[in-house]
Amino acid sequence: MTFSELKTFLDEKADFYNNLDFIENDPIQIPHRFSLKQDVEIAGFLAATISWGNRKSIINDAEKMMDFMGNSPYDFVKNVSEKDLEILEGKSIHRTFNGEDFREFILNLKRIYIAHDSMESLFLMRENEENFYHALERFRQDFIGENVHRSRKHVSSTYKNSSAKRLMMFLRWMVRKDRKGVDFGIWENIGQQYLSVPLDVHTGNISRKLNLVQRKQNDWKTVEEMDLVLRKFNAEDPAKYDFALFGLGVSKDF
Repeated sequence: MTFSELKTFLDEKADFYNNLDFIENDPIQIPHRFSLKQDVEIAGFLAATISWGNRKSIINDAEKMMDFMGNSPYDFVKNVSEKDLEILEGKSIHRTFNGEDFREFILNLKRIYIAHDSMESLFLMRENEENFYHALERFRQDFIGENVHRSRKHVSSTYKNSSAKRLMMFLRWMVRKDRKGVDFGIWENIGQQYLSVPLDVHTGNISRKLNLVQRKQNDWKTVEEMDLVLRKFNAEDPAKYDFALFGLGVSKDF
């Protein structure tokens, strides 16, 4: 396909998959259960954190986390004590993300919301930054804090060349202004033009079939390689192509 044909193809697929029906079978349904900004942030962040493997299992396990938090994540995080979390000891949450990790994440979120009204503050980019390479590492350091805990492995490091797929997906949810009602777009101080497609097995495989990228690894360098093309297709909303690439990969339509 020519550049123009490929853009038209991906635009059509993005429009096809980017609709309210997408929510039903995607982890984004978890934050969609809430209206308060901080509830959406916390539910979205936790759901994104465990978003690897079978989507049905991800949704089921994210629901268990919400149930544990009384389906009021912000209120729970603000008022929880360490003693309240002792019950999580030895619990299984989602694959290698266990009760101990969940406990640490809750305490980290409590610390963050004591200092900030919104998680957005921790993801802000700085002057002359064109993607989230540095911002995601700054967030990681802020989130982990001084207490080096095993749960840190569940927060990807772009400085270690991770594609940071789950963090990029969370950013898409929070930042992207979506006329179709899937992404929330509740963060006003981060431009959606800087978003990248969350790179995973599905989006990576389809991207290679379409010759969007040449690198074989699903890492940050490949994210940047994909950015070069997708930002030419749509400089204002490059992350919309996540719907096209992920949808094609999952549905096996391509």
